[in-house]
Amino acid sequence: MKRFLSSLILAGCFFSATSFSLFPQQYREFAQAQTLDELFYTFYGQKIPLHLRRDTVAVSFKANTRSRSIQPLYLQLQQDLRRGGSGNTRSIGSNHRSDVDVKPLGENIALVNLPNGTRASLNTVQQQIQKQPYVQEILPILSRKSQPASPETKSEPVIVLPNEIVISFAGEMSESQKQIILLRHDLEVLRPLRFSKNRYLVRSKSLSGTEILNVTNQLTQIPGVQSATPNFIQATSDHMSQLLATAANLPETPHATEHLQKQLAQLPQPKDTPISSNLLPLQWHLNSTPRRGQLLARTDIRATEAWRNSNGGRGVVVAVIDSLIQWDHPDLVKKTYKSGDRPDKLPGEEYGWDFSSQGEGDADTRLSSQEMAQIQAEFQDTFKLPSDQLLKKYQQLSGILKQHYPKASDSEIAHRLRNLIRTQIGSEFHGTWAAGVIAANSEDKAGILGVAPDTQILPVRVFGLRGAINTASLSEAIGYAASRNVDVINMSLGGLLPDEGLTEQIFDVLDAHRDLVIVASAGNENLDGVGFPAGIPGVISVGATNMTGNRTFYSSYGGGLDIVAPGGEIQNSLSGGILTTGGTWLDGFWQGMSVPDYAWGVALDPLGKYVQVEGTSFSAPIVSGVVALMKGEDPKRRLSREEIVSILNKTATYDGLKLSKADANRYRLQKEVGFGTVVDAPVSRPSGIFPKAKPVSAQEYFFGRGLVNADAAVQAVKQR
Repeated sequence: MKRFLSSLILAGCFFSATSFSLFPQQYREFAQAQTLDELFYTFYGQKIPLHLRRDTVAVSFKANTRSRSIQPLYLQLQQDLRRGGSGNTRSIGSNHRSDVDVKPLGENIALVNLPNGTRASLNTVQQQIQKQPYVQEILPILSRKSQPASPETKSEPVIVLPNEIVISFAGEMSESQKQIILLRHDLEVLRPLRFSKNRYLVRSKSLSGTEILNVTNQLTQIPGVQSATPNFIQATSDHMSQLLATAANLPETPHATEHLQKQLAQLPQPKDTPISSNLLPLQWHLNSTPRRGQLLARTDIRATEAWRNSNGGRGVVVAVIDSLIQWDHPDLVKKTYKSGDRPDKLPGEEYGWDFSSQGEGDADTRLSSQEMAQIQAEFQDTFKLPSDQLLKKYQQLSGILKQHYPKASDSEIAHRLRNLIRTQIGSEFHGTWAAGVIAANSEDKAGILGVAPDTQILPVRVFGLRGAINTASLSEAIGYAASRNVDVINMSLGGLLPDEGLTEQIFDVLDAHRDLVIVASAGNENLDGVGFPAGIPGVISVGATNMTGNRTFYSSYGGGLDIVAPGGEIQNSLSGGILTTGGTWLDGFWQGMSVPDYAWGVALDPLGKYVQVEGTSFSAPIVSGVVALMKGEDPKRRLSREEIVSILNKTATYDGLKLSKADANRYRLQKEVGFGTVVDAPVSRPSGIFPKAKPVSAQEYFFGRGLVNADAAVQAVKQR
């Protein structure tokens, strides 16, 4: 359990110190105070400040609209804007028409980005966008106040504000009372949220744009409304920017197949393991001895020993709530759970569900042909185009890279650009990466092994392309996974906006399923305090360590951190990453071109069938896999969630972990001065529930209860 809910708040966002009244009769004054200079929504009464982006807008496309050509609509829009559209070739500025950049975000939204220094106003571009017959509406883009731009792209994180609100009513509210509230605010119900109670997705019939924030804040002041939050569409690809930047300068590995064989020939297989695979010696997070030798301390989770004392997680199901889950990967295809017949079975449901699609969603969490069409061309450009043509075609991104690396040559910028695009596209399979960490196990033993190689995964997709996610989809996905009686839910996602309705949904699910364990990544922001949703009480928050036993440079720490597991670091060597299953091995990526003989970016092999990655996104599924091993030894589910978590914490260890000099100094400063890492966060009023907290040790501050120990945890379960 978390020490304070305020740790969650401080970790995830930045707040105004101004307090406000919660009396219903004052809600109108409260809402009217919001202007473009003060945009916000609330989380349990705290203001979450936002600001309006002036350099970019979001565009939603009309349903069932086809491009005039076979290309996707976002490319059609980019083409029309660059040409000026409707014959008006000067509408965007003659010197900068070719620089307008349009990128897809999920299934039906695109981001229109204007280059720095353009003479065109955003209003002019919006007028041009509205002329396109396939455009539904223009949506504002917000970002968190005081949140820094990403180091690689210098762009602010993207938060799209649609005309949608998730509203939760108190259980005692009648249908007529709900309707009165909706009518008074001119709202209509789009649909009830599935796998949830008393929660609805609604829209305003008369307002749009930033006015949706006003409506939402009004609703939070009404008796009977338990919570109301805009259904923000967030682009989590921006949260990965620092990690993508790390991968951008990785060198290519020539003659990749031969290089891999030589590398494996020099590494021994772990001893006395009941299960093995060709690539196991590279999986240092499972057993670090082949890589670190007998003399150095173990920095792994002792998975190979746990396999000797367990059934490998047999009979356990872990729901992977994430992005594209390519469950037909050879190492995953036999590990996918079939949900079977049940009263609330979704249309066509067999192997999980895709909540990122429009309408009711989709029965397939894998890459669709339409999505392949959106990303194939960019991927192939990085292999086909010479450097000068690549820099010209992607001039906006290459221009940003040149600003960030002013001394780099064109060839060096082109190399970074290739790796950046390839890794961005490869990271669309983030869910496949997480699933492989948990349960990979190929029949021919030519691949990798997951932490729990005999467990099964339930694929649950919530991210569209470029990491597009919204609260309604995530809330439904969590409820869906729980309804399928899974044992563990893994959420390798963090850095989302704190959301009251989502918090309530997680509380409801945990209350209704006493055995269910939810695990989430602490976040990659290198901040004091874990991100959302990892900071929600009852969720296990997981930080990341590297192969040498240090906290990784990116892992968040401090308030709300429960435990750590290997997350990998690849800035010095790709082999320091977490080896898992990739997605770019699909034939569609290579159609019409030759496969290179070198490994690129984070890929271990030329196809990207296996990747070496970093992030708390992979320390979390390692812990989910350990919980699966534990539950495999408790087939009758005698142990409650609290008992499982208690064992996990008590068997964790600081052995093999060590503080860097920088972290030791950071701790001394924080302990003595109270210097924080969250800019502009106010000093919260002390809670009356808890006494004043005593300082934790430096080890607990950065590592929580310690490094998870799979073998000790499994044996502790067996002794119960």
